[in-house]
Amino acid sequence: MSDSVPVPERAWTVGTAPGIFPFIGHGIDLARRPLAFLNSLSAHGDLVEIRLGPQRAWMACHPDLVHQVLMDPRTFDKGGPLYDRLRMLLGDGVGTCRHQDHRRQRRLLQPDFRKARVTDQVELMGEEVESVCREWRAGQEVDISATMLDLSTRVVSRVLFSDSLDAATAAEMRSCLATVVRGMFLRTVMPVDALFRVPTPANRRYRHASDRLRAIVAAAIAERRRGTPPDDRDDLLGTLLAAARGDGERTAITEQEVHGQVITLLFAGAESTSLCLSSVFELLARHPEEERRLHAEVDAVLAGGRPPGPDELPRLAHTRCVLTETLRHRPPGWLFTRVTTRETDLAGHRLPQGATVMFSPYLLHHDPALFPDPDRFLPDRWLPGQAVAVPPGAMIPFGGGSRKCIGETLAMAEATVAVAFIARHWGLRHLPGHVERLRPAASLGPRGLVMVCEPRSRRPVGTSSPAGSRAPRTTVVPVVRDSRTAGGNDVDDA
Repeated sequence: MSDSVPVPERAWTVGTAPGIFPFIGHGIDLARRPLAFLNSLSAHGDLVEIRLGPQRAWMACHPDLVHQVLMDPRTFDKGGPLYDRLRMLLGDGVGTCRHQDHRRQRRLLQPDFRKARVTDQVELMGEEVESVCREWRAGQEVDISATMLDLSTRVVSRVLFSDSLDAATAAEMRSCLATVVRGMFLRTVMPVDALFRVPTPANRRYRHASDRLRAIVAAAIAERRRGTPPDDRDDLLGTLLAAARGDGERTAITEQEVHGQVITLLFAGAESTSLCLSSVFELLARHPEEERRLHAEVDAVLAGGRPPGPDELPRLAHTRCVLTETLRHRPPGWLFTRVTTRETDLAGHRLPQGATVMFSPYLLHHDPALFPDPDRFLPDRWLPGQAVAVPPGAMIPFGGGSRKCIGETLAMAEATVAVAFIARHWGLRHLPGHVERLRPAASLGPRGLVMVCEPRSRRPVGTSSPAGSRAPRTTVVPVVRDSRTAGGNDVDDA
């Protein structure tokens, strides 16, 4: 019996993207102008053949097709160039493993990501967001990209290891994550191994960063094992080490699986959340009316100026709308691959076993047929009474089906805490002449984003401004942009 998910009857169109180069296929277009290339594909069909190096792949451009792929993981398993590369770095963790292993792994980790469990971690999220902006001063230029990565690394390391990483290790981890994410994308769109075995500076940086990430994780696990037994702190590493010992009724997991799960969760939890937060502040600085509405909400909810707690989070409705619209406008996970486990039909086209199928949240989120005026930043799209009927498979910042991101609740809580607390105390302004450049890599979002701190009318936490001082007048800096082609000139070097 087939496990395929039925899709509505319609006359599907299947095409091929133009501009195929020998050996590298569409790799140049994907590397130099990835967002523009993606947005051009729908004109060639609902399912479009592209080339990743010498390999053929099919891009699902219609939400019904994406829904079919996501809801049938037995047929469309995690695989293809992206996951082949990720497995080399992360191992077979919950985010990269094959279908047959996923249910066991997810059941092991799921209790640590339940809503009630995440609620218990809101306080530590607040502690970390206070710590990263404690030293900000009025008029200071702050590297928002690095700061948000610092914040997300701190939070995920506490969720994983209970204790935050020391400052030097956290800084090295941030640098390694950034290097790996850049290199991972190029290795996905041009999966020609010979290119990456050449000892260029970029290839050496990638290998060194990959090795150091694994070493940092191994050191954290070894340190826990050296603790006074039984050192089963109430964190994810404690859950994994208990499973490795065969505690309880669950099947014991291997030492390799422990390392794979830790590095997978660290990789996924730090990069995506930090890019989402950077995008929020970049967009708010260019939409002052939305920023004023956010400020009004956080001023009313966070009367004491402290980070939001579990009781305040449900009252931050507009903050959640801002985050949801940011995830639509700038999904950090913007391009994914699957591989067929058997012959199957997609859009009426017969795909062989082992075929690579791709889908892009960015492409779907910017389809005007699904989201009117898609390039505009409109948080009100997500108001309970005004949200449009979004077809299944159209709004997928966290994926969908049984492989939907296990950390969605944690990531949204962390982002809500961070945005609300920072907006309560600070306005962030672009430098004069700022030009948006998303620079897509394995994930999407602003990198190297530097902004100027402006204290709000009340004295921000950690500042030395006189009690009666006033915040500098807000100036809106014009920005050159087109979100359908932004960052479309190139990606970071790998």
